[in-house]
Amino acid sequence: MGSSFLVTTAIPDPGLQLLSDAGTVTVLPSPPDYETLAALCASGEYDVVLTQLRDVVDAPLLGSARVKGVSNFAVGYNNIDVDAATRHGILVGNTPGVLTDATADIAMLLILGTARRVVEADRLVRDGEFHGWEPELLLGRDVSGAVLGLAGFGRIARATARRALGFGMEILFAPRPPGHRLVSDEELGEFAGKVRQVFWDELVERSDFLSLHVPLNEQTRHLVDRAVLERMKPDAILINTARGPVVDEAALVEALRDRVIAGAGLDVFEDEPRLAPGLAELPNTVLLPHVGSATVPVRSEMARLSALNAVAIAEGRTPPHAVNTLTGT
Repeated sequence: MGSSFLVTTAIPDPGLQLLSDAGTVTVLPSPPDYETLAALCASGEYDVVLTQLRDVVDAPLLGSARVKGVSNFAVGYNNIDVDAATRHGILVGNTPGVLTDATADIAMLLILGTARRVVEADRLVRDGEFHGWEPELLLGRDVSGAVLGLAGFGRIARATARRALGFGMEILFAPRPPGHRLVSDEELGEFAGKVRQVFWDELVERSDFLSLHVPLNEQTRHLVDRAVLERMKPDAILINTARGPVVDEAALVEALRDRVIAGAGLDVFEDEPRLAPGLAELPNTVLLPHVGSATVPVRSEMARLSALNAVAIAEGRTPPHAVNTLTGT
């Protein structure tokens, strides 16, 4: 008898085909609420559940779950209590290394879009308010020569830096905010002599564009709060393609409304899909629906990797991209 897989939201090819080849697949018709997902995981009917970031897989759910593993259709896995999964003998897999370039493209899109007020400009044209070229119509700011501050300097931040250097930006980075560690020129590799490391406080104060590239954990939750926003330049722009709760979104709305900072470009939100009250009405923002990885090739590869993880777990093997390890595996 083959394995049994629960898929909380349909994924692209070749993911579902790989799962079907290995056993039976149940794809839920709509995203489950917490109680439904917990009941399904506790039913004993499934070997592996393939989840999305919006699926909360916490300690109580894992405590009653009768599954071998959880395969997350994402690089991040802050929606899963990995420690609890490990305690209960449940393997967790993710899809790393496939969305670096796509997300860096979105970061640059948000930098350019906020700098040149592209959403405001598009709306003006569509609303019939464009009456011809004017000397002071929708004046934005230059990207070339501006200081880009990268909070974090992992794969996506480095890919963003590579693109930003092509636009003539000055690149500063803090590798592990709010903490610090020294990054050697050897570790910097191609970026040695092209980017400069600074402490988190200096990054906040000097950046024209502050772009967030950190994982979500206890140290980075609300990394950007009211105090940080007040230390930024009044004409600075905040860019977030990491995780929504890295920013105190209510504080950001106040800072944008009061012109404490000039603007924000966001692909992620603190309580997705809900926005903090007032955010959608602010004209000095570019707001995207979490599309950092949304290209056909990237989502296809994510589907493939998450399916391979699920099949391996169901068959009692260590998944190709394991987040945790179990004793004896």
